[in-house]
Amino acid sequence: MTWKPHVTVAAIIERQGKFLMVEELCGGKTVINQPAGHLEDNENLIQAVIRETLEEAAWHFTPAMITGIYQWTAPRSGKTFLRVCFSGHCDRHEPERELDDGIIRALWLSPDELRDTPLRSPLVLLGIKDYLAGVRYPLELLTSL
Repeated sequence: MTWKPHVTVAAIIERQGKFLMVEELCGGKTVINQPAGHLEDNENLIQAVIRETLEEAAWHFTPAMITGIYQWTAPRSGKTFLRVCFSGHCDRHEPERELDDGIIRALWLSPDELRDTPLRSPLVLLGIKDYLAGVRYPLELLTSL
């Protein structure tokens, strides 16, 4: 079997000092995550983060910058994730839209609220920390052929 990392995307969206997050079930526990998910066949990373934000949070997301590219190996499963975090804004909400399986709800949380909440992975706070520190890379960093 050939080893390969799980390629994922995440959206960092701030509004009035709070961040769009999703409450989800993971391994039988309720945790908080950014709208995030796996890159699918025949899509690029930008298309993936737009799709995942709509499917998980019912918000239409417009990526503006890349906040970071992170590699992390989950200690319990041993799976390696390569996560590309995008920052941008939401311009339209579909509150009646059904959310992905496992997603309980979308909510807006401050960084302080996030510190006191069970998170899906350490990548959640790391991306927000980098965003708050002003880390930004242009979308042109990514090339899809």
